[in-house]
Amino acid sequence: MREAVAQMFAKYDWQRVEDTTRALREILQELALLGLWRAKFFEKAAFYGGTALRILYGLDRFSEDLDFSLLQPMPDFELERYSSTLERELAAFGFEVRVEQKGKAVETAVQSAFLKADTANELLVIQAGEHILRQIPAGQVTRIKIEVDTDPPPGFATENRFLLLPIPFSVRSYRLPDLFAGKMHAVLCRRWKNRVKGRDWYDLVWYCAHHPELNLAHLEQRMRQRGHWEGSSSLGPEDFQTLIAEAIGRLNVDQARGGSCRSSGIRKRWRCGHGISSLTWSAGFAVCRKLAGQLSRRMSGQHFSGGCGGERRRAQVPSRLYADVVEHGSLGAPGNRRESSGRIRPAALAILHRASKSNSR
Repeated sequence: MREAVAQMFAKYDWQRVEDTTRALREILQELALLGLWRAKFFEKAAFYGGTALRILYGLDRFSEDLDFSLLQPMPDFELERYSSTLERELAAFGFEVRVEQKGKAVETAVQSAFLKADTANELLVIQAGEHILRQIPAGQVTRIKIEVDTDPPPGFATENRFLLLPIPFSVRSYRLPDLFAGKMHAVLCRRWKNRVKGRDWYDLVWYCAHHPELNLAHLEQRMRQRGHWEGSSSLGPEDFQTLIAEAIGRLNVDQARGGSCRSSGIRKRWRCGHGISSLTWSAGFAVCRKLAGQLSRRMSGQHFSGGCGGERRRAQVPSRLYADVVEHGSLGAPGNRRESSGRIRPAALAILHRASKSNSR
């Protein structure tokens, strides 16, 4: 068992404390998925959210929570039934983890629990270096939230994805167009204490670059369930274009950039100051709105699923922009950074202008 854990740990760059603790968290997440698989949890539920995107589809940022959706509404579902299974599974690999149910201040359809473990003890299990262990405060706890939506909005599809370590097993997951719909709902409608979750915008760029197909019908169902879309008319491509332009227009770039750097392990990619604002969202957002509009019109013909099908093609322009921000942290050469005024450099504007034209073809 310890050999399998060592193999899982070997795929990470763990020279820094932050990288090592994130690796520990992700190993615990994957072992929890294995325990749920053994308990036949995925016969009634599917994995979704940022961690699903990270573990199953290769998103290049860390994610903290395990989010699941039941396949159909089930008011009598009890997440607590899986607590002992999870604890036994993790113990089999040497981890002392306890599962604590989270109480509800307000009655909702989402059930929650936490996996909790002593960080230093579990780093010993994965054989982290002494120089790492010395930097871990005594009593530091690694927490992983598990959430299950017992009243999921309809209109999604699932597929089985496979993990090979610590043993081969399968995880039922939302398909990518439905995962994209969930993320787009967060981008369009999330209100988090009047602040911005920058990871939503980072993920949006990732989706546009790699998997631009969006299940518009499922997005509509999510919005209707939360009261973000009302009336008898369906959510159409033109409605979507208006909504995404409004979301870009109200984005607070500094909050988006700062929040992602702190929480998601993507400092190297966004350079903590030359990321999303240097990429597309800048003062004024005029070019960005145009690019978003052209992208949404392109998607309306070829990348909206749920009645607006068509050939799946990679979005070449967003992919180019995404690759640039990952490599350099901004548009253009690494040495030519954004000025402190918050404006995109003229060269970047020119690139975005050409991008919007190419998307309109």
